[in-house]
Amino acid sequence: MEEALVRATIPQDLVKALGVESQTRSKADAFTQAFLKNSIQQHSRHNLKNMLTHKAVILGYTRPKKEKKRSSKKAKGLNARQKRAMKIFDIKPEHQKYELFLPLHDLWRQYIIDLCNGLKPSCNPQFVQQKLLKADFHGAIITVVRSKCPSYVGTTGILVQEFKHVFKIISKEDKLKVIPKRNSVFSVEINGFVSHIYGSKFEQRASERSAKKFKVRGTIDL
Repeated sequence: MEEALVRATIPQDLVKALGVESQTRSKADAFTQAFLKNSIQQHSRHNLKNMLTHKAVILGYTRPKKEKKRSSKKAKGLNARQKRAMKIFDIKPEHQKYELFLPLHDLWRQYIIDLCNGLKPSCNPQFVQQKLLKADFHGAIITVVRSKCPSYVGTTGILVQEFKHVFKIISKEDKLKVIPKRNSVFSVEINGFVSHIYGSKFEQRASERSAKKFKVRGTIDL
């Protein structure tokens, strides 16, 4: 509506009163274009060069990315199947000698004495028992005192390998024997102190047993 009023022709009575002449639309558009062209300042190419040389121009900038150090991946160890295939835990027949493991037994005795604060006769048996529950028994001389399998009873030897469910011991006859922990009771003697191990409660690896909290519970005889 407003645009129509602007572009409308001047009435004849106002033409005579104002002393102006109404223009046609084409002439009015030509006048407007000429007026705008003369009124708006246009920069020449030379002026643009001067502006660029005398004024600071901010360009886009990105910081160079730091190269991340590649973390060296740790080599994966062998799984249980690969270890069995390579026979890593197998003791060669020429190494199945009782005398070869006697130095290991001496080291184990000293380890237990230090662990139990000297293992004196005045030591509290319950304190010693708690220490033995989490101790490492590699090198200990153990004896099977009770078992559901009568052939295991009386077997004595140095413990050379402990697995989750079995003990491997070397007897004085230089024989490697595998004794299951379940349904067996073992005895260990250190400086006159005899401790009994219930194998059913020991069905764990030595590394797992050292971090486990044992609860005091009654034992059921075989």
